[in-house]
Amino acid sequence: MTEVNKHETIAAEGAVYYLFGATGDLARRKLFPALFSLYKEGKLAEDFAVVGLARRPRTNEQFRADVHESIAEFCRYKVEDAEKWERFASHFVYMSLDINNVDGFRELDRLSKELDAQFGIPGNRLFYLALAPELFGPVSFNLRDGGMLDSHGWNRLVIEKPFGYDLESARKLNAQLSQVFKEEEIYRIDHYLGKEMVQNIEVLRFSNAFFEPLWNNKHIANVQITLSETVGVEERGGYYDKSGALRDMVQNHMMQMLSMIAMEPPSRLHPEDIRDEKVKALRSLRPFESGEAVAANVIRGQYSEGESKGKPLTGYRQEDSVNPQSATETYFAARVFVDNFRWAGVPFYIRTGKRLPVKTTEVVIEFKNVPDNILFANRHDLAPNLLVIRVNPMEGIYIKINAKKPGVDNVVQPVSMEFCQSCQVGINTPEAYERLIYDAARGESTYFTRWDEVAQAWSFVDRIADAWREDGGASLQLYPAGSWGPERTDKLLAQDGFHWWPVNGQAEDNVIWISGGPK
Repeated sequence: MTEVNKHETIAAEGAVYYLFGATGDLARRKLFPALFSLYKEGKLAEDFAVVGLARRPRTNEQFRADVHESIAEFCRYKVEDAEKWERFASHFVYMSLDINNVDGFRELDRLSKELDAQFGIPGNRLFYLALAPELFGPVSFNLRDGGMLDSHGWNRLVIEKPFGYDLESARKLNAQLSQVFKEEEIYRIDHYLGKEMVQNIEVLRFSNAFFEPLWNNKHIANVQITLSETVGVEERGGYYDKSGALRDMVQNHMMQMLSMIAMEPPSRLHPEDIRDEKVKALRSLRPFESGEAVAANVIRGQYSEGESKGKPLTGYRQEDSVNPQSATETYFAARVFVDNFRWAGVPFYIRTGKRLPVKTTEVVIEFKNVPDNILFANRHDLAPNLLVIRVNPMEGIYIKINAKKPGVDNVVQPVSMEFCQSCQVGINTPEAYERLIYDAARGESTYFTRWDEVAQAWSFVDRIADAWREDGGASLQLYPAGSWGPERTDKLLAQDGFHWWPVNGQAEDNVIWISGGPK
């Protein structure tokens, strides 16, 4: 008997992948490249098929040409072998479909059976809905009524955010889906959960004996989560003006990252146990019980005209498809607390916004300093120790400690040690959508959001949205495009004796880098 290599690539079980919205931007930029990368790495064997579905007419040849163009532009692998490309492309077919007509789904079922027979697929079906949320329910009902769920294999539904507009709409949407699919068959994508360093948070915490014992209010002073973008709303003005940063980024990405930092160790490395702990962390978030509490702890901003690197930038209200009197927030910052035994009293500062100076996603863990009347602390202004988890665009970790300055007696200086994952792996770092599609095909649900996670996140942010609605826009603060947001953002931390730490792309003064440094 040959010993199995634990690191050997395991191909996902054969299935038909149905891409609803196959002519859209998400399919072109993310889904087609992800499927090609999985195929290239042996994670998709030959027993699969992809059915592109949209309203506009398209032949199989035109569809395959679109897929080729997408891969050439956006994939981390290039098409280098014509024969291998033809073999891959032969698995792709296109069907024009009116999603409101159940007869079209019956025709799709007939096509599916032909593909099962052609490629030896055991009736497994994965439905990826790159559609507006209001279409999730009608599509699900027609999948059921058109016979698409009657095969002998498994059925899985993958849906994109936003999942609803608030808790009430999310409940209605979930009720529709639950009439057709079981909860364990629904995979709600938050692509941030597919990022390498977000998934590394659990490994970092639970696999290192010198982190987990310190991961509590006895040793951590505060946690800072930054998700900043340099771009404005671009062509998404119409959508964004109805959404804003709170619904577009906080309810999903920020809440997920916060829950992974704050969660307790799961009893088993099982998807449901891990997600149970994330839900407990979200339930422990201190709710904002009044408008006054929101005003004291939450900052709502919108970018006005400004500049970056000498280039003038347009204000949000001057963007295409945006209401000239819009009060929609493009910036959000808040001080939140996780009221459980581990985190009681530790502030979590979160911020996200558009038209900020750098594009980055980072988590900064600031540890409490040593007592200020002992040994070196009473003679030196010691900087706090930091653990920084860099998620995007650079992936890695760095730790800042205090050390003796070489050649000088008893002079202490901060020293930073860095591990840059993206620098090591380079351009072939797996994309988030590759991991998530692969996980969905294998039935691995750890990095997808469960309904109770979604509900808890909406319950928390709805209180903020309600307070903003009541104040009629009075809380909105303008900030120049290219800046770090409203001035009050710094005061949010200063009142607790803290400040925002520099993020990726910003140099720190008087810090010595060893074992690599800022790239």
